[in-house]
Amino acid sequence: MAKCDEGYLCGVCGADVENVTDSDLYLRYVIGLIDPELLHATPERHIRCNPALAQFIVADDFEPIVVEDDFAKANLDPEYVRKRESLVTRGWERLKEIRGLGDVSILEFPLPEIIERMQE
Repeated sequence: MAKCDEGYLCGVCGADVENVTDSDLYLRYVIGLIDPELLHATPERHIRCNPALAQFIVADDFEPIVVEDDFAKANLDPEYVRKRESLVTRGWERLKEIRGLGDVSILEFPLPEIIERMQE
């Protein structure tokens, strides 16, 4: 997660993204939105600095994000919202697991179905 142990700077707020559980970049990677080959070239930001994605995390230990524009989940198809909440929440839970694992290959970060899709 850390570039020379200094961390990555958020492209939105400019503050350090101190750990993987705050990383929008790694959340998007874990859920299959970013190819592993593009990780090094994709800007980082905090999960909360990407409210359009963060609003789909539904967990007791994640303070909900409410979006109030055209991309608010309240304006989207309920079935899409249900599936998106499941995927993004599982991705965020995976980031918490990764943080506790220690030295693990970046290729092992994604959710199982994403790893399977990458292998095809």
